[in-house]
Amino acid sequence: MGRPFEARLGANESVFGPSPRAIEAMAEAARTAWMYGDPEYDALRQALAAHHGIAPEAVVAGEGIDGLLGYLARLFVGEGETVVTSDGAYPTFNYHVAGFGGRLVKVPYRDDQEDPEALARAAREVGAKLVYLANPDNPMGSWHGAEAVIDFVAAVPDDTLVVLDEAYADLAPEDAIPPLDPGRRNLIRMRTFSKAHGLAGLRVGYAIGNPDVIGAFDKVRNHFGLGRVAQAGALAALCDADWLADVVGRVVASRDTIADIARENGLAPLPSATNFVAVDCGHDGDFARRVLQGLVARGVFVRMPGVAPLDRCIRVSCGAEADMAALRAALPEALKEAAM
Repeated sequence: MGRPFEARLGANESVFGPSPRAIEAMAEAARTAWMYGDPEYDALRQALAAHHGIAPEAVVAGEGIDGLLGYLARLFVGEGETVVTSDGAYPTFNYHVAGFGGRLVKVPYRDDQEDPEALARAAREVGAKLVYLANPDNPMGSWHGAEAVIDFVAAVPDDTLVVLDEAYADLAPEDAIPPLDPGRRNLIRMRTFSKAHGLAGLRVGYAIGNPDVIGAFDKVRNHFGLGRVAQAGALAALCDADWLADVVGRVVASRDTIADIARENGLAPLPSATNFVAVDCGHDGDFARRVLQGLVARGVFVRMPGVAPLDRCIRVSCGAEADMAALRAALPEALKEAAM
């Protein structure tokens, strides 16, 4: 566009920023940025293990969930081997699978949610190496209760690795997140500092799983992938529970505001357990794309699902008051233009 967006509401970042303690820690770490970071990220790993009440051997960190998904595909997916996911779910996982020669089998969403029963059934039918489920889900913001997730994992064959993407776990209801069980050999769970912790620019994610699976990452991971500043920022953020709680409160308020703005304009917001809201534009994907283009033209950056019928929606990230004001001003004009 040749100019900054007035409101950046498309990437599911936290505009509320990182913890002040994390900012201070990163500033201090910058003084020693001439040194490589600890290749074993020991302090962060120990803190993550203590935070979750698990052994350090059950944790691996890396360059965001995206980086960890790439390592996972390299480790477990060979040429022509089958991987199951949902049609319309997080596309970066698909890119990694395809890049290592895997064959993707996709099942449709059901009622705007990923369908755990269909995913488990497909995994059994095709002998999948991996099966991917995000809970809460991107791009719809939907979620399943912990019991449904536990049932899903139990229904998957023991020789299929379940990839449970929990990028939005910090923002989800407590009853959506199953208890951790690193002893289970066919389950790996992905977490991130990019969402609620406000550190998307650092690229710090981590995975929790059986130590044998987690240990395999040492065969392929970039041992210096997490720099000193990233490790320091993530460690300080993890230790600032008060800041995280404050951000979660702001996200809830912003979700409510996005829903109100949608309803004011005759649109239907979908329930969300994330830091964004999917808004049903009431028509088909072409109409929703015109709405999106109208918002972008007015300086409001949003995104949308890429697969029908999910693409009848636009996806609006949570934002500060000024962001919400920009959305409130731009949406009526974008809708009017889209209807022409």
